[in-house]
Amino acid sequence: MKTVAHLTTNITLTFNQVAELTRQLPKSDRLRLVTLLQEHDEPSKEQLLQDLREAIEEVNLAKEGKVKLKSARDFIDEL
Repeated sequence: MKTVAHLTTNITLTFNQVAELTRQLPKSDRLRLVTLLQEHDEPSKEQLLQDLREAIEEVNLAKEGKVKLKSARDFIDEL
């Protein structure tokens, strides 16, 4: 029977520290980690431009009073 513990921590690691920790994983876990990281590729240039257009449109709607934006505090509280 395998025991799994879920921990939530706030530890800052350098890239080299993460790489060293990764090297210590069993090969099957390292491969799983690589697969997970590859699934979260950076967005394409087209996607970034589309997101920027949507953000500008939302700001314009807010300026016109057609949309109410969240306060910075509400945004931070969601994180």
